[in-house]
Amino acid sequence: MITVTEATATAATLKRLSDEGVSIWLDDLSRKRIESGNLAELIENRHVVGVTTNPSIFQAAIGSGEGYEEQLADLAVRGVTVDEAVRMMTTADVRAAADVLRPVFETTGGRDGRVSIEVDPRLANDTAATIAEAKQLAWLVDRPNVMIKIPATKAGLPAITEVIGLGINVNVTLIFSLERYRAVMDAYLAGLERAHAAGVDLAGIHSVASFFVSRVDSEIDKRLAKVGTDEALALKGKAALANARLAYEAYEEVFAGARWTALAPSGAHKQRPLWASTGVKDPAYKDTLYVDELVAPGTVNTMPEGTLNATADHGDIHGDAVTGGYPQARADLAAVEALGISYDEVVGQLEDEGVSKFEAAWEDLLDAVATSLRGKGVEGE
Repeated sequence: MITVTEATATAATLKRLSDEGVSIWLDDLSRKRIESGNLAELIENRHVVGVTTNPSIFQAAIGSGEGYEEQLADLAVRGVTVDEAVRMMTTADVRAAADVLRPVFETTGGRDGRVSIEVDPRLANDTAATIAEAKQLAWLVDRPNVMIKIPATKAGLPAITEVIGLGINVNVTLIFSLERYRAVMDAYLAGLERAHAAGVDLAGIHSVASFFVSRVDSEIDKRLAKVGTDEALALKGKAALANARLAYEAYEEVFAGARWTALAPSGAHKQRPLWASTGVKDPAYKDTLYVDELVAPGTVNTMPEGTLNATADHGDIHGDAVTGGYPQARADLAAVEALGISYDEVVGQLEDEGVSKFEAAWEDLLDAVATSLRGKGVEGE
C-alpha cells in the first residue's frame, strides 16, 4: 500500500509525465488489486488513468486462484464450460475495474478511465469470429469505458473497421511494424467513416493503437550481438525507440490528412498511440528507458507496476522526447538494416510470436480453470 508520505514524494515525476500529455495506464489487473483498494490508490496517488489487460495478465491473476474461489465454486455448481468460466471471471474483473475508473472517464470526457479486454487470442486469424467476440465482450462487460482489444493481424484489420463502425471502442494490440501501424490507422478511419454514414455519434468512439516497444530491442539486440562488431554493438538499445518515434511521425501525418480533416468536425477523436511492452527486458538498460524517451503529447504509456514505481522514483521526464528525433530514428534503423538485419523479418517474427505467446497463456489459463472446476466436482468440458 502507498502511504501519504510516499505518495507526496513520488507523485511529482508522474505528474510531470501526465502534464506532458502522456496518459499513464497500468498494464495489470487482478481481483485482489481491485478488492484491496490498490487500483483506487494508484488512481488517487500515482496518476493512473487507465488499465490494460492481456491473456498473460489474466493467466497470472486467475491461475493463482486468489480471490476467485467463490466465483469458481458458483461456476462449478452451474456446470459451465471452461471457456464460459474464464469469460465470466475476466469480464467480471474488467467490469469492476471500469467502475473504479468511471470518475476518470467522466472527468476526461471519455478520453481516459478506460479498461481493455482482449478477444480470444485463438481467433487472431479469423475476422468474422473476432468481430463476433468483440461484440460479445462489449455486451458482457456492459460499461461505456471498456475497450475491446483486437490484434493488428491481417485478419484483424477488417475486424477493427467493422467494430469501430458499430461504435465499439477498440484498443488495437500487437503492432510492431510501421507499415502495419499505418494499416491500423487506415482501418480506424474506415471504421469512423462507416459509423458516420450509419448515423453513429463519432464523439462516443475512442481508440488507441498499442505499439510494442521492448520486444523490438530484445530481438534486434540479439541479432546485433551475433554480428558482434563495434558498430553493431553501438546500435544496441536504439531500434525500439527509433521504431516508436517513427510511428509517432506516421500518427502526426495521418491525423493531419484529408480523411481526418473530413471527420474531425463530426466530433471524431484521434486514435492515440499507446506505448506497450514498456518494461525493459535487458537489465543493462535503465528501467525507465521506454518511459523517459517516449514522452510525446497525445500518447498513452501502459506500464507494469514495477515500471510505474521506477518512474515515480527516478524517472527523468524532460519534455517531448519524440518529435525532434525522426532523422536520427531513420538513421538508426537504416544502420541496423545495413548490417544485414532485416526489419521486415524481425517485425513479422515478433507479430507471430506475440500471437503465439498470448495463445499459450490463454491455453494455460483454460487448463488452470479446468483443474479448479474438476476439483469442485465438475469435468469442465
